[in-house]
Amino acid sequence: MAARPIPKVMTLTDRAADRVRSIISRSDKPLAGLRIGVKTGGCAGMEYTMDYAEAAGPADEVIEDKGVKVLIDPKAILYLLGTEMDFVTEKMSQRFVFNNPNQTSACGCGESVAITPAVPDTYVPAR
Repeated sequence: MAARPIPKVMTLTDRAADRVRSIISRSDKPLAGLRIGVKTGGCAGMEYTMDYAEAAGPADEVIEDKGVKVLIDPKAILYLLGTEMDFVTEKMSQRFVFNNPNQTSACGCGESVAITPAVPDTYVPAR
């Protein structure tokens, strides 16, 4: 029996990769990439987080997609497993969007989400 392919924690669309590349290139200091995570908060229970990362943490999951390095907070891996990050431009705004198969609902304002973690035995770290 052939081994099942290991799913990526996260992928980026071309638009998201271009935007992350642009953000990193404008930084005043060298960056290792963009750190993505989740935290408790908002009316739906969780919020996505994005921060500049000067260096990878010892337990960060490092994803390289379309020439962009994204560091995943180890506490967020099971919440983000299989997520596609996109960047959308609408009439009055631009924003990153997370197309997350583990997301079960979102609040009306779009700032917070409810996420059910993926089953741990379906994920093996890339390292």
